[in-house]
Amino acid sequence: MELWTAVQALILGVVEGLTEFLPVSSTGHQIIVADLIGFDGERAKVFNIVIQLGAILAVMWEYRRKILEVILGLRTEAPAQRFTINLLVAFIPAVILGVLFADTIHQYLFNPITVATALVVGGVIILWAERRTHRVHAETVDEMTWKDALKIGCAQCLALIPGTSRSGATIIGGLLFGLSRKTATEFSFFLAMPTMVGATIYSAYKYRDLFEPGDFAVIAIGFVFSFIFAMIAVRALLKFIGNHSYAAFAWYRIVFGLLILTTWQLGMIDWSTAAS
Repeated sequence: MELWTAVQALILGVVEGLTEFLPVSSTGHQIIVADLIGFDGERAKVFNIVIQLGAILAVMWEYRRKILEVILGLRTEAPAQRFTINLLVAFIPAVILGVLFADTIHQYLFNPITVATALVVGGVIILWAERRTHRVHAETVDEMTWKDALKIGCAQCLALIPGTSRSGATIIGGLLFGLSRKTATEFSFFLAMPTMVGATIYSAYKYRDLFEPGDFAVIAIGFVFSFIFAMIAVRALLKFIGNHSYAAFAWYRIVFGLLILTTWQLGMIDWSTAAS
């Protein structure tokens, strides 16, 4: 394994871990950073699939007690049953649309310019959502109804557009639909578990012929750093939202997106995948 390849894997692992659960679009950042450092090709798809799993395992570890509580209480406890039903209800819309349109979306929308545009638009929506008066009817995830879950599941479908952000769509959707900021954030984490594990299994099967034993070391580097930095990001985000809104992330999205669009328009950076 070449040193530069290892560095590329490390960089992308850090990017995945830091951005997966923040409302800034991990897929969008992966597309942009990979384009800048020249990490592309068919085998890069395999790499991205595996390091996403590293990030989701981090949040599963962080919430291991809640997960165990739900599993043990699934047969007899009403809150555990309701929580599980809510996750399934929220999970279904993205599965249906993902299976139907994933290939088309990858073909036409997975490029830095689409990502930049979605970052800016999403940032504006977050600012608008944060400035509205929040009417909260669910202070915890156990107080959510299946209707709340379905609405958030529909909001998650917007994240099929790269640059939108899965966590951003579900968190802001949660705020608009009456969840407290902490509840919207935590449900976004929980919903990521079946969504991302399902997407990983589907993608791994689809691209199974691209897996090569020689890539194990590179994938391992990305996986480990994705896990570590996802853990850091999740804990930091939960502390941050205790006293802050998501406006800071909105402004980051807007500035970052405009920077990409400006460099593209001025020809300062050759976004090679912009025309793909």
